[in-house]
Amino acid sequence: MIAERSTGPCRFDHSQFSAQVLASARKATVSVCLPARDEAATISGIVETIRRELVEDTCLVDEILVVDDRSADDTAAQAVAAGAKVVPVTASTGSMSGKGAAMATALAESRGDVVVFLDADVERFSSHFVVGLLGPLLFHQNLRFVKATYLRPIAGVLGEGGRVTELVAKPLLALLHPELAQFTQPLAGEIAAHRSVLEDLSLPCDYGVDVAVLIDVARRVGLDSMAEVDLGERRHRNRRLFELAPQARSVARAILERAGVGTVIAAATGVGCAEVPQQRHSSRPVDRPSIQW
Repeated sequence: MIAERSTGPCRFDHSQFSAQVLASARKATVSVCLPARDEAATISGIVETIRRELVEDTCLVDEILVVDDRSADDTAAQAVAAGAKVVPVTASTGSMSGKGAAMATALAESRGDVVVFLDADVERFSSHFVVGLLGPLLFHQNLRFVKATYLRPIAGVLGEGGRVTELVAKPLLALLHPELAQFTQPLAGEIAAHRSVLEDLSLPCDYGVDVAVLIDVARRVGLDSMAEVDLGERRHRNRRLFELAPQARSVARAILERAGVGTVIAAATGVGCAEVPQQRHSSRPVDRPSIQW
């Protein structure tokens, strides 16, 4: 597979990769992890699609793990019925909850050599999300981390989604972390990485985790080991503007802290979010684990 290369990360399109070809060529085990809170409307469809098409039909994925972050609906029951292993956010995170805490739990509980993270609120989910993210990692040994890009419509209008991305994340990255400004969707929750790249990172417990991981991974492996894959169009639950304020604060704080000014902001505002330490994952054999449904 040929990557499009400029001065930033390698770029691919999901259509370059086939689940069958990847399954026959892979030498690593794969875990797909979904942090979820109150996603009963979409979680079963996502899990069922991955299980049917990528576990049973092609043997590309070894494990589907849903981390339930204190859902008030039947997210956990729906995920179990669809074929996922479900775990709660671990007690070691104390009173903290949020996407970052759920991701830390997923890394501690999953067992794949390659870990794929997906958001659990995606509508009309297609297995090409997983295939597209895995393709660059499994075909290119020099690549260690892949992040999604996509079109995000809101109210049916393309280009109007991603308000926190366009108004907060991208301007701050351009000012404080300009080497990452070429990532089209720096807040995308869809990523794939070799486990060793994500192990031992300090993850903000909240929605700042996606951009924090991007910054920290770039420092760990460099842009030459990172890629971006176009997944086409992504539809999900769009929040109302006032609901985005906590997310915007979390994203800004993560970017500022990694530029060395976050402690000043926290001291001035009295607002902070503890970062979640990870349990170190023990080494696993490459043999594919047995999955019980």
